[in-house]
Amino acid sequence: NHLISAVMSGVTCSLRFPGQLNADLRKLAVNLIPFPRLHFFMVGFTPLTSRGSQQYRALTVPELTQQMWDAKNMMCAADPRHGRYLTAAAQFRGRMSTK
Repeated sequence: NHLISAVMSGVTCSLRFPGQLNADLRKLAVNLIPFPRLHFFMVGFTPLTSRGSQQYRALTVPELTQQMWDAKNMMCAADPRHGRYLTAAAQFRGRMSTK
């Protein structure tokens, strides 16, 4: 339950906090789905750590992005390296720098 709540919290964070790119889930789906019959989403969540983990290491944006596409960080039983993608979206939370 904790993992599902963390993933859904991340997916819906743009709905709950003020910002320039905020939208509802319908707008997100409309922007990501080029054809109505291609309406399947895959969610990748990173970093995956246990709930009681005391270890913490700051990750860079490239490291987070690379981990996001790893099969063990997907919330479904699919390997993203074997698929074809028409669109993708990445949502990052917290303070970060691309440098």
